Amino acid sequence: MKIGIIGFGYWGTNLVRNFANLDGAELVKVSDQRAERKQFLDKLCPKAEFCTDPAGITDDKEIDAVVIATPVFTHYEFTKRSLENGKHVMVEKPMASDRKQAEELINISEKTGKVLMVDHTYLYTGAVRKMKELIEQDQIGNIKYFDSTRINLGLFQPDVNVLWDLATHDISILNYLIDEKPVSVQATGVSHTGNGIENIAYLTVKYDSGFIAHFNCSWSSPVKIRMMLIGGDKRMIVFNDLEPTEKVKVYDTGYEHKTDEDKTRILVDYRAGDIYIPKLETKEALTMMAMDFKSAIEKGISPLSDKYSGLEVLKILEASQRSIKDKGAEIKI
Repeated sequence: MKIGIIGFGYWGTNLVRNFANLDGAELVKVSDQRAERKQFLDKLCPKAEFCTDPAGITDDKEIDAVVIATPVFTHYEFTKRSLENGKHVMVEKPMASDRKQAEELINISEKTGKVLMVDHTYLYTGAVRKMKELIEQDQIGNIKYFDSTRINLGLFQPDVNVLWDLATHDISILNYLIDEKPVSVQATGVSHTGNGIENIAYLTVKYDSGFIAHFNCSWSSPVKIRMMLIGGDKRMIVFNDLEPTEKVKVYDTGYEHKTDEDKTRILVDYRAGDIYIPKLETKEALTMMAMDFKSAIEKGISPLSDKYSGLEVLKILEASQRSIKDKGAEIKI
């Protein structure tokens, strides 16, 4: 299987490293507009050819699969061209600039019979896979809420706001862990750079069952926090991605409530038990994702982070953008 990668920046470098070492595949070509990146590629993967024109990969008949790690506004063009030229595609998140583009790419993928996968890397981490296992085993009980904080003094993106940049990770995790589909979103945000691109934003996702999800994202925080809280009626999960080893902790903590005889007061009984730290897989998530992409192509099956999961993330992002511009209005999905 011959693979080409478009985009050789920070994330593209990680992709090159993983696909260059993927058994049963050969990384044959890498494209980046910056010609000086060839020198670094020669050191990292000397067997791969370098080109500055993406068409050198999308139009290369010898290449079977294309991996795209470029700015969001280019995803649609590069993905569409690759699919129409008979190539399987894995594209960086989010898969396109809007829902309409994503739906068109999905249709092309289905017509051509080619795999279209989105790089939601977190789904392949040991931490997220363990949380999925705990939920499926009913260790957490009925999930009541999902609370995510992803903030830091980060890189201000020129084309998408902070939700599109940071919340994409955690929305993909939310959709993976929770089977229920959301019904609406509300979002607020502010731009401190004068370009209309929000660098701080808050997103709330609502569900018919009463389950609620909340996201706090910022490029303007003095501290870096990558934390997620998942509350069930049996136990609660704390996922701290900055922890070197003990990333997931399960708290045997909860509460029960009832009303008094007059139905005027709510009586709450609290429970505080042990803290359990499960053992996690230590394989690199990108390695697992590259293997899943290759396996999906060879076996003709759907990868974990498939095109439909990419579309569901885009639905929430697009609705959140509309809500922000409409001053926090509730937007149906």
